[in-house]
Amino acid sequence: MSKSATPVFKIIPTTQKYDWGKIGLSSKVAQCAQSIPGFQVDENAPYAELWMGTHPTSPSHLFSDPSQSLASHLEAHPELIGDAVITRFADTGASKGNLPFLFKVLSIGKALSIQTHPDKETAKKLHEARPDVYKDSNHKPEMALALTPFTALCGFRPLPNIARYMSSTPELVALIPTSIAHKFLSIAQSPTSSEAEEKAALKDLFAAIMTAEEHTFKEQLFKLVQRYNGGGPLENEQDVKDLVLKLDSQFPGDIGVFCAFLLNYVQLKPGEAIFLAAGEPHAYVSGDIIECMATSDNVIRAGLTPKLRDVPNLVSGLTYTAGESSRHLVQPSRFSSSSHTTLYDPPIPEFSVLDVVLKSGENETHKPIDGPSLAIVVKGTGAVKWDGGGFDVKEGNVFFVGSGTQVTFGTESELAVVRAFVDVK
Repeated sequence: MSKSATPVFKIIPTTQKYDWGKIGLSSKVAQCAQSIPGFQVDENAPYAELWMGTHPTSPSHLFSDPSQSLASHLEAHPELIGDAVITRFADTGASKGNLPFLFKVLSIGKALSIQTHPDKETAKKLHEARPDVYKDSNHKPEMALALTPFTALCGFRPLPNIARYMSSTPELVALIPTSIAHKFLSIAQSPTSSEAEEKAALKDLFAAIMTAEEHTFKEQLFKLVQRYNGGGPLENEQDVKDLVLKLDSQFPGDIGVFCAFLLNYVQLKPGEAIFLAAGEPHAYVSGDIIECMATSDNVIRAGLTPKLRDVPNLVSGLTYTAGESSRHLVQPSRFSSSSHTTLYDPPIPEFSVLDVVLKSGENETHKPIDGPSLAIVVKGTGAVKWDGGGFDVKEGNVFFVGSGTQVTFGTESELAVVRAFVDVK
C-alpha cells in the first residue's frame, strides 16, 4: 500500500447545533469537538450531533489535509474500503468513496421529534417526490448506544397496555372516534385476535390521534397537564405522568405528547443499546449516545418538532408491530478473541459497533476486518498502532481504519473507543 494510502488516519468530524442539543460543554458533542482544529465552544449554543462519515450533507475531511474530503480520498484509494464492500454496496456509491454507514455522537437536551425512517422502496419514492425534504434514496435503520443514562420512546406498546391507558385517560380517548376506540379495545382485549387485525386496529388508532383537530388535542392536552399538575393522575397513569409533563414543557400543546401513551418508554444505562428498523416510531428524549445508521438523512416527522411534519407518510410507513421494549435491545457479545471489546451486531449488513474499554496499562488488538471502519475516542488518552505506524489519541479524536488492517489500542491511564465497521461475510 502506497504511502499516500496510509491504512489508519485521523479525520475531522462536523458538528450540528440543533435546538434539542445540550448546551455548551454539558454536551458530549461539544466535549468531543474540542479536538477539532480551530473549534471554540459557545457556552450558549446547543451542540446536538457530531457527524463522522461521507454523507454529503456534512462530510468529514482528512485531519492531515482539511481541504480533502474523506469520500474523495477513499474514492482515490478503493483498497481502503475493500472489494467485498464496494461490490455489496454498489447501489450506495461505495466505489465513489461512500461508506455504507453514518456514525454520530448525539447529545440530547430535549426530546427529538416523533419520527420514523423509511425502507429503501419508500425512501426512493420520497426522494423522487420531495428531494428538498428527503435528500437521499437510502433507508436508515439505526442503533443507539448509551454513553450516559439515556431515555427514549421506541416502538408501539403492547396493545393491552395502550388499552389500559385508554381506560384511565379520558383526555386521550377524547381524540379517538368512538367506533375506532371500541374496535381497538375489542381486539386488544381478545385472546383470539390475529396479528393482521391487531396491526389494522393500531394503525386506525394512531392515525386518529395524530390527525385529531388542533383545537381538540390542544384542549385535551391542557386538561391532562392541568390534572397531572393538580395531583390527579390515576394509578394506571403514574408511569407516564412525569414524561407527559416533561414533553409538554418542551413542546407545549403538541400532539406528540400523547405518544407517551402509545410508545414504549425505555431507560438505558451506559453500555446498553437499542436498534430501530425501518418503520419503527421513536423519539429520543434525553442523554448522550453513539448513533450508527445506514448512510442516510431521511427522517419522517409527525410531532414534538418545529420542523416539517409529514403525518400521512409517517402513518402509512409504520410497521405497526407492537410489543415490549425489550425487542429493541441489542444483545452485546464479546468481539472475536478480544478481552476488552464488546460487539453490538444489529440484524443488518451496513454496520456493527465495537466498544473498547481499557484501564491503565491494558492493550487490545483487533484482528483485520474485511471492510472499512470509523472510530472515536469517547474517554481518556492512549495510542493506536498498526503494522507500519501509529499515533496518540485523546478524547474526541476520530480516525479511519482501512479494510484488512489489524490495529492495537493501548493506554497508560484509561481509554474508551467506539468503532463502527462493515464486514461483508
